[in-house]
Amino acid sequence: MSGPDPAIEIPFNRPGGGELERRYLETALDSRRLAGDGPMARRCEELLSEELGGARVMLAPSATQALEISALLLGLEPGSEVICPSFTHPSSINAFVTHGGRPVFCDVRPDTLNLDERDVEERISDRTAAIVCTHYAGVACELDELVSLSDTRGTELIEDNAHGLFGSYRDRPLGTFGRFSTLSFHETKNVTSGEGGALVLNRPEDAARAEVIRDKGTNRGAFFRGEADAYEWTDVGSSYQPSELQAAFLLGQLESSDRIQAARERIWNRYAEELADWADGHGVALPAIPADRRHPAHLFHMRFAGGEQRDALIDHLRKRGILAVFHYQPLHLSPMGRRLDPECPPLPVSESAAATLVRLPLFASLDEEEQARVIEAVTEFAP
Repeated sequence: MSGPDPAIEIPFNRPGGGELERRYLETALDSRRLAGDGPMARRCEELLSEELGGARVMLAPSATQALEISALLLGLEPGSEVICPSFTHPSSINAFVTHGGRPVFCDVRPDTLNLDERDVEERISDRTAAIVCTHYAGVACELDELVSLSDTRGTELIEDNAHGLFGSYRDRPLGTFGRFSTLSFHETKNVTSGEGGALVLNRPEDAARAEVIRDKGTNRGAFFRGEADAYEWTDVGSSYQPSELQAAFLLGQLESSDRIQAARERIWNRYAEELADWADGHGVALPAIPADRRHPAHLFHMRFAGGEQRDALIDHLRKRGILAVFHYQPLHLSPMGRRLDPECPPLPVSESAAATLVRLPLFASLDEEEQARVIEAVTEFAP
């Protein structure tokens, strides 16, 4: 098993965690209560609910598994179609395919790289059960249009908000627009538990069944609250609860989120300011943030005119001890995508983004000297 590349001095990501997380982990260990739905997990859910305007939040072992719960709640029929962007992580659609859905891939917008609502309108049909939108880099999709389209066509809107915790659209938190939304606490996210996620339920009537699905299809929660006479298997489900150790680490991160966010915003803004002239002079596109959106400084990306230039920059930075990385490969061109949506037309923006986009190191502990090295290395590169 190989370890980190010793030549890399500035990684793409460095997961956070400090004394508070250690203390909460010790508290959890000392409590002898390590299974899911413990006091730290419930406190995490409370903090997330407060952040999201009071929506019901249920922790999950990963965002993927949170999406699987939403797929089960939808009750997909054979042949049900689920629209999603091609430029996203496979988990965005895999959860629905696993439970009987068929993907319909759409292109993304050239400005924000979010699901293109105009393409959705072209590909939506009477078989469409849901539209899954990913808020790329934590910048909100065109939510007014997507909500209107899903309501008009009788489908459900699901927000894959893996990037977007602490982001907003017209002063309303991301994750509160669809019937469901999901959060990620993977080690690359702003707040982390290593692996982890959450399901956000924006309709109270979904909460009772979601609880059963998350608890292996049983009425365990109702039984322990004295609301059921027996602990029974009552529905489909699986083991969708994280341990108290995951929750303990996440609680420390959530309680430190103001500090984490301030650091990330400072780093993101410095990249945007100090790379602007270089990017403009070399035809490199920096992130587009519409005025009515607040983003959480999740990632900082640049797009080149061609893939050879992008790859050359990645190599240039690596030689200077800096790891920069590309991002998603288009799902409609993947082996599974071709098999499941064989009639998908070309999606030129997704294909271009996959070939030309690079992400720079961005994590809360990236210090000023490290960031200065990254900026200097980028600006000495002539594409």
